[in-house]
Amino acid sequence: MRSWERALFVLEALYERGQAVGHGWTMDTELLPPHQQQVNVLESQGLVELAGREDRAELSALEGRPVRWAARLTPYGHDTLTYGCSRPRAETLLGGEEADRQLVELIPSQMAALRVFVGLTGQLRVPPADGLAEQVRTASCDHGIKRWRLHLTQEQMESVAYGLWLHRMTGSAAEANRFAREYGVVHGPARDSGEGPPAVRGSTGVSGRG
Repeated sequence: MRSWERALFVLEALYERGQAVGHGWTMDTELLPPHQQQVNVLESQGLVELAGREDRAELSALEGRPVRWAARLTPYGHDTLTYGCSRPRAETLLGGEEADRQLVELIPSQMAALRVFVGLTGQLRVPPADGLAEQVRTASCDHGIKRWRLHLTQEQMESVAYGLWLHRMTGSAAEANRFAREYGVVHGPARDSGEGPPAVRGSTGVSGRG
């Protein structure tokens, strides 16, 4: 489980337990110590509020026992949970009809170029593949390795190669070259068709910087 998934898991647990008791607080007996440690991290990010002395005294009176620790979501934590739960989960993307998707990890400069590409939908003669803009919008970032993660169909991967080819033609080739090396998909212009050039899997001979 990735760090953001663990955070959502704990936020959801706090929300559900707080709603169940009515006063919004989740107490020390309701979370395992590792999850309490995660709550402390979320508190430092402004997503969770830890109960102060007065709140703990009121909770102790309600519970009929000493309450030494309690936490609840802040408005920011509530919105983070709501937003996070609206995103498609990787498990969903990789199951059923989406089993043909491949995990693609893009460095920040590749992701920036891809955002420009999908942002031009409606202006391009060869538009991004169906669903690619949504994949870009909901992509998650693994900050530990500084990679953006998307789950793409073969058609979407070819569309990414085209977007990075456009980026190469107007600036840096490094992003397209890296994508070709790592995923074996490179855009190849077709001179005899008005349909737009195809992307070719397995060809990595891309010239230019990178």
